[in-house]
Amino acid sequence: MKQNILPAIRLTAVCLVFFTGFYTLIIYGIAQFSPNRGKGEILTFNNKKYYPNVGQAFTEDQYFWSRPSVVDYNAAGAGGSNKGPKNPDYLKTVQQRINNFIQHNPDIKKSEIPSDLVTASGSGLDPNISVQAANVQAKRIAKIRHINKNQIAKLITSNTEKPFLGIFGTEKINVLKLNIALDGLK
Repeated sequence: MKQNILPAIRLTAVCLVFFTGFYTLIIYGIAQFSPNRGKGEILTFNNKKYYPNVGQAFTEDQYFWSRPSVVDYNAAGAGGSNKGPKNPDYLKTVQQRINNFIQHNPDIKKSEIPSDLVTASGSGLDPNISVQAANVQAKRIAKIRHINKNQIAKLITSNTEKPFLGIFGTEKINVLKLNIALDGLK
């Protein structure tokens, strides 16, 4: 037994030192060579700083709406609701989101609403929506802003991010970047 415990304690001590010290310094050093020195992407618009890698709350009719957040877009407390798809509270919340969306987009049928506009992501901080979620909101935004719907469609297309290497993931749109570009249209 002694011959097993001492090597295990030594291995634990070595791993503790390596992963809390050296590994952390290595990752920190690599981050210093990345854009923004590992602090993430920062956008400045109208003299305010925004972080496009974290979901933002957009609920006004003149903007593209974000994906709902269970944590109220608070990056300090990321997490999902942990409620299953048959949970009555969860179903009630989703139905309220559907009703709210239809109220603000009366030309849209319930079947046309993409799931990412009425369900929160696992982290509650997803900054992206699907292309379908952007397209379903285009008519409302064009009407409110008195902009041609084709201009909105071009804006959606120009802000669509393709899958990584063309095969990993799906097309997506960062809502913050899209809304900043939308505000840039005059």
